[in-house]
Amino acid sequence: MTSRINKQFKIVFMGTPDFAVPPLKELYNSSHEICLVVTQPDRPKGRGRKMTHPPVKQAAIEMGYRVIQPEKVNTEEFKAEMENIKPDLYVVVAFGHILSQEILNIPRLGAVNIHASLLPRYRGAAPIQWAVINGEKETGVTAMFMDRGMDTGDILLKETIRIADNDTAGSLHDKLAAAGAGLLHKTLKDFETGSIKPVPQDNSKATYAPPLKKEDGHIDWNKSAKSLECFIRGMTPWPGAFTFFNEKRLRIFKAGVLDIKTAEPSGTIIKGFPDELRVAAGKESVLSILEIQGASGKRLFTKDFLRGCQIPVGTILK
Repeated sequence: MTSRINKQFKIVFMGTPDFAVPPLKELYNSSHEICLVVTQPDRPKGRGRKMTHPPVKQAAIEMGYRVIQPEKVNTEEFKAEMENIKPDLYVVVAFGHILSQEILNIPRLGAVNIHASLLPRYRGAAPIQWAVINGEKETGVTAMFMDRGMDTGDILLKETIRIADNDTAGSLHDKLAAAGAGLLHKTLKDFETGSIKPVPQDNSKATYAPPLKKEDGHIDWNKSAKSLECFIRGMTPWPGAFTFFNEKRLRIFKAGVLDIKTAEPSGTIIKGFPDELRVAAGKESVLSILEIQGASGKRLFTKDFLRGCQIPVGTILK
């Protein structure tokens, strides 16, 4: 790294999950100097609870950057580290910490955050999932100056992305991560040319995207089939949409809305073709489950799942 030339800004990069890796790679391929990468501590992961690097740490190591993983950032130790480095700019992407004003004041150009929504809509921790769950037709990425609030800083640039009818939170995540890298590139260009123009957010139009928990994936069959189809896509791959059959959990990965009506109670399995699984939903609508996973099995197409596990007509999914 030390042989690279024409560096423009000294940057401290802060980020943690997969979403932050493309922007980090964008900086690696730029003329800017990444003098430090800050990420969350290693955490136990998977059934074996093996201590695992955050994706940003893994990528940063491969790029040859120095990495630190403080449990807390608003400390005198961390502040001293930043003051010693004297960065021109922080670039922050899904970091998982809120920085104090003292820490934010250190870089001469400020702190730029890349957020996975069209701010001020969907401020918060899960903007991608909630945009899909709510049936939005478009979302995007926003570059903004960080302040002490949660995603409330002045907007620098935005890029809009269409949400496809078959997008899950996972597929949309990948699109937005790539878009975030491109938006960071444009934002830094504006800094270089001095054309950056911060615009305050209209707080009256703000909406929030709270973090999701595993239990949030429990399907409420009283909602309409269309709402549930969006819900299942928004919960995929995590935390996952699920229901219960005979007190055993069924995870639902994909579903479709049928153009028929039923008067059966919500959650009831209704008659369809032998290889189908039709479920009565709210507002007399009907959802067809297309991909499903039993409590201890693999993810399967419904016709394959039903070969090993029949769910009789009249059963009520909980």
